[in-house]
Amino acid sequence: MKKVVLAILTVLFMAISLPASADEEAKEILKAVVKIRSVIPKEAHTADTLGTEREGNGVVIDSKGHILTIGYLIIEAESIEVTAPEGKPVSATFVGFDHATGFGLLKTDPPLNVKPMKIGQSSKVKEGEPVLMAGYGDQETVQAVQVISRKEFVGYWEYLLEDALYTAPAFAHFGGAAMIDRNGQLVGISSLLSQVVIQGLGTLPCNISVPIDLLPPILDDLKTKGRSGKAQRPWLGINAEEAQGRVFITRVTPGGPAEKGGLKPGDLVLTVKGKEVSGLADFYRKVWDLGNAGVEVPLAILQGIQIREITLRSSDRHQFLTLKPKKIL
Repeated sequence: MKKVVLAILTVLFMAISLPASADEEAKEILKAVVKIRSVIPKEAHTADTLGTEREGNGVVIDSKGHILTIGYLIIEAESIEVTAPEGKPVSATFVGFDHATGFGLLKTDPPLNVKPMKIGQSSKVKEGEPVLMAGYGDQETVQAVQVISRKEFVGYWEYLLEDALYTAPAFAHFGGAAMIDRNGQLVGISSLLSQVVIQGLGTLPCNISVPIDLLPPILDDLKTKGRSGKAQRPWLGINAEEAQGRVFITRVTPGGPAEKGGLKPGDLVLTVKGKEVSGLADFYRKVWDLGNAGVEVPLAILQGIQIREITLRSSDRHQFLTLKPKKIL
């Protein structure tokens, strides 16, 4: 590990007294960040949108070989390969994926010969604080950043984080990267490259990270069941965007509830069970408030110049993505 990387990490640890072996401790912390490469079958449900070859980062979180990452890197993977900073690529197995948070879990057997990164508390990370974004590799994949906001994040793929961590400057190697606080502890997993509007500055490129505090309540279930034990939200199988408070369907998942119910790209969502929709987050919450996965979702939509009433039978996204799609002949 290059000296400049160690210097960055040391700066972030200013709040605590470091022993003379600070550089060695920094090296050990960063060794827990590994490279993940996965291969997905071309007929997989997510192949068209996420690709058949995915590469990013992960973080070793225990001595049993478990590695935490962002789930889109490994969902539907037929093979997963992990590389530690001082080792050769080894095979890993998919363990679990939580759609509500976006966390993904995999495992190597035997465990990698690295010290697991300690899990911190993202609730203690305040706006304005410096943190480190660390991906696998050399100095180009480690960057000091600042938490510029903690707020809601709404994703077009039926995803909502109540308290996402926004950091800048933008970090190019974001997928599954570790967000490390000044105590050398893991406080988030980086997910996306995005942008945020800062008053007086305009639009600023940034990253969105999933707070680590969302992990402990579901970690045991991820390890043993492959998913959270919490009730699953109803899933429609859509991509949607918001414009001036209106929600437009941009894509329907082949074979998903929306396609089966007749929803099409370009449709405008007007109401959910008679209640007017005002924005993407509001749309999701109204759907999720109806009940668990499998509940019927009555929608009023504007399709072309006609208003239609459509009732979709929602699904469990986790079960849908574990189904083997039919191969195209």
